[in-house]
Amino acid sequence: MEQQKQGDQPARTHAAQYPLTVDVSRPALTCGAWTTTGPWTSRARGRPSHEQLRQYTLHPGSGETLIELFEREFVTGQQAVGITVGGRFLDLDDPDRFVWRRAFPDMAHRRRALEAFYTGPVWREHRDTANATMIDSDDVLLLRGPGFTPQPGTSEVFATVCHPTDSADFDTYAARHLGPEHALHRTEHAENDFPRLPVRTGEDVRIWFGPAEPAPWPAQRLRLEPVKS
Repeated sequence: MEQQKQGDQPARTHAAQYPLTVDVSRPALTCGAWTTTGPWTSRARGRPSHEQLRQYTLHPGSGETLIELFEREFVTGQQAVGITVGGRFLDLDDPDRFVWRRAFPDMAHRRRALEAFYTGPVWREHRDTANATMIDSDDVLLLRGPGFTPQPGTSEVFATVCHPTDSADFDTYAARHLGPEHALHRTEHAENDFPRLPVRTGEDVRIWFGPAEPAPWPAQRLRLEPVKS
């Protein structure tokens, strides 16, 4: 969420940038060729929204504490200020990683909603407990896309975080191999106007869900289990 030291400042920003290389902590692969276990669907909207994909590194064994708090307080707390809280996931390849997404209709709404939540009573009451579970909460991608929500009963979701080296080449690939069911998201390059919550910069990623023909660019694989509310 928002790690803090004394006062109201975040504990750190993400110092590392994310080069166009394969994440060596996970199996090497190219983009595509994924499946999901169980039913899944993308959530269609009239227009793309501004999305965040957030990946938290947790202290060993603290995931249950954060998830219980998140489901009890932070879902409804964010919804109350106009934030759409999407899927929450455990990383099946890293038991101490929590992945979730949230959405806003536009950047101005995002700024107002984040300000309302992070200065509001829910976060102020529970932030110390939440932050105590986290080693790092700054691995955040700001995206535009249709949203993605797995259907009830889905036991496993595969996501591809792809780093194409040429956007035109990727558009050609996407036109041939990705459809609406893949819920394709792209980096939102607008300035982060709520800087107390850092986002990853200096990269141009594409994210999709589900099976696709392999593509020739580096990627991070996420194998995710939806949190049961």
